[in-house]
Amino acid sequence: MTHVITTDWAGPKVAILTFSDPERANQICWAAIDELAEQLRHCRESGARVLILASGLEGHWLQHAWLQDLLNGIDGLEQTASGAGWFTALNELCHEGIISIAAISGDCSGGGAELGWACDLRIAEQQSQFAQPEINMGLTTGIGGSSRLAQLAGRATAAEMVLTGRSMSAQRLCDLGAVNSVVQTGQAVAASLELAMTLAEKSPTAVAGLKRILAASDDSTLTEAMGYEQEVFQSVIATKQAREGMQNRQSAYDSGAGLASISDKDD
Repeated sequence: MTHVITTDWAGPKVAILTFSDPERANQICWAAIDELAEQLRHCRESGARVLILASGLEGHWLQHAWLQDLLNGIDGLEQTASGAGWFTALNELCHEGIISIAAISGDCSGGGAELGWACDLRIAEQQSQFAQPEINMGLTTGIGGSSRLAQLAGRATAAEMVLTGRSMSAQRLCDLGAVNSVVQTGQAVAASLELAMTLAEKSPTAVAGLKRILAASDDSTLTEAMGYEQEVFQSVIATKQAREGMQNRQSAYDSGAGLASISDKDD
């Protein structure tokens, strides 16, 4: 295990979950997502009213899935864990009993970005870049990188990101409505914590009701869209082109090329 997930409490109602995996440059393996999902659930059941999702690795927020787990799954080989945590984590971040804040302190991509899109609020540092690079590996998005992003930033922006694979700046996404605010480098967690302390005192009944109202405003189409998105992803992932794309991507990451190897900077 190379990842570390820590939980810190800012009082009884605000939990900060910090993810770090320096060896994988914050790519998320199946064991990590399963553990993250479990810790999200534990925080909520332990009384957290607001949850902040943060990164402990400089330059990175949560990145895409660790591709070796995907490749091993296709080949019937051993994976680090079940990977069911991807769906559990999404449900926890959207749970009506908690307000989730993504404190984005660096580049994020793929499944990591999709976890960010699932949060109720996103506070990003000015240097952060967002990418849905799946197309550059012969893949599609699978858990909201097209459907949920289209609702947040608009279809045109989502189309630009998923069809080109290029990254987009925090400021541009803030201007488009997908990011709530942009802060100075190093200030994402502090800004999120300041907001969280206020949100934690809101009526739990009102929060739950408002989250249901917000979900009802688009969920009839979002649920169908995300279900279809996962179906398409499963139909593409085992293709020769996708396999080669993931292998090339993993090799690039292992050599230290990072996000720049699969996405062009927006600005």
